[in-house]
Amino acid sequence: MNNKKLTARQYLTQLQELDTNINQDLERLDDMKTNACSTGGIDYSAERVQTSPSGDSLCKAVTNYVDFNEQINREIDKFSDAKEQIIRQIRGLHNARYSQVLFKVYVQFKSLKVASGEMGMSYQYVRNLHKKALTRFEETYDNLHYLT
Repeated sequence: MNNKKLTARQYLTQLQELDTNINQDLERLDDMKTNACSTGGIDYSAERVQTSPSGDSLCKAVTNYVDFNEQINREIDKFSDAKEQIIRQIRGLHNARYSQVLFKVYVQFKSLKVASGEMGMSYQYVRNLHKKALTRFEETYDNLHYLT
């Protein structure tokens, strides 16, 4: 675990990075499943010199799939824990506007432009609000570090 002190923005954007990593791993898992389920063709015209049990490659593919699936489930658990921690910290600012903008941007992964529309406020106002909320977050939580 890295104990490097992070800015509020770096700390909060970890959720989106974790989410992206999980989605990429799920795509890889789907590819593994496809590869494990596809059957290779057999060339009967070639002379067979050595044989190996046909189930070995399938067994290995299934084992790798199951192991990777378990790893992804652990990543999802870490993501859920990190998300709950960040939500608690955002709510711990005890400022409804700050909480609203930080939640929309860092938990729901919305842009400031989308957040401003949903909040019914001008983009410039929400930009300034976001900046103030990040400053307040850093003042409130002075030991921000990597979550995983």
